[in-house]
Formats: sequence, structure tokens, C-alpha cells
Amino acid sequence: MSVIFAKKGWENTPEVARLVCEYAREKGIRHIVIASKTGYTTDIFLDTFARAGVEAHFVSVSHCYGDLGPGRCELTEDKRRELTEKGVRVITATHALSGAERGIAKRYGGLTPAILMADTLKMLGQGMKVGVEISLMAMDNGAIPYGEEIIAVGGCSHGADYAISLIPGHSNDLFETKVIDVICKPRIS
Repeated sequence: MSVIFAKKGWENTPEVARLVCEYAREKGIRHIVIASKTGYTTDIFLDTFARAGVEAHFVSVSHCYGDLGPGRCELTEDKRRELTEKGVRVITATHALSGAERGIAKRYGGLTPAILMADTLKMLGQGMKVGVEISLMAMDNGAIPYGEEIIAVGGCSHGADYAISLIPGHSNDLFETKVIDVICKPRIS
């Protein structure tokens, strides 16, 4: 059963973490992929799972270098090191559903297939697009096992307000991705 939040936003993050922890325990899911620009959303999930005594493998996906400007990333090296020391696999990579295509569209105009796909997923909520995208990125980085159901967590700008379970494919075979459940989402995002 999905939980629907009245509003989108970072305020939902602790409840999303609790719902994901509960779902992971109930379904036996061991891999959690979290969109976390700065790493602090991942901290909330680590704390929630630790308090509940639920073990999981966490992957934290940050924005790529260049989103803040040339050569810049929101995730500091200190935070990256801290998360890694806690056993989190940290990924900073080009966004699977925009990356180079956004650069092409910016320079030459027009629409590219990956951007169209991203915008189509956003019709189901920003978190749906983010969840699918970070799962592809984690799969492409070898951070999660192929063919296994995982949970992906995303949101609208900061924090988390959307969680899905899915079996992701690699980005070069992205239509093999199968969304299984929407664990929680905002009513409108």
C-alpha cells in the first residue's frame, strides 16, 4: 500500500526513511539507492535503519560535477569520506537520463530521447524520474546486483519524498527496468 503525502518536500524525509525501512524489512530487500546531493539525506536513512536494527547496503548518488558550475560538486570530500567509512557506496556520475543529451539540446536546441523519457517519468512525479535514474546509475557503476529488486529514494530538490521498489536495468538496456511498487510519494510533485 502506498503512502501519499499531502505536500512535497524535505519535511517528509524522516517518514520516507521509516517507510522504506519497514518495506525493506517486510520484503527482504537489501539494497537501497538514495539521491543525496550533500549526503545528509543518506545520514537520515542510515540512522533510521540502525535504530530499527535493519541491515541494508546503501548507495548514495550525488549530483555530478558541473551542476553547481565548472568543476564543482555539492558533496564535499569530507562528507564523501564519512559516508564511505560508514560502508555507503557513494556515486557521483553523469545523470543517466540527461547527461550529454542535455548539453546537445542546450547547444543545438530540440529534444533528445533521454530527455523526453525523463520528462515522461516526471509526469508520475519528480521522485519517479529520480528513482529510475539513480537506479540506472547505480547499476552502471556495479553498486547493486543485476536482476534484484531494490528500493530507490528521490525527491523534489532537497530531502526525500518519493520511494519506489524496482528491478533496474543498465542504462544501455533501460527498458528492462521494472517498477514494482510506489512505497510513498507526494500527492502532487
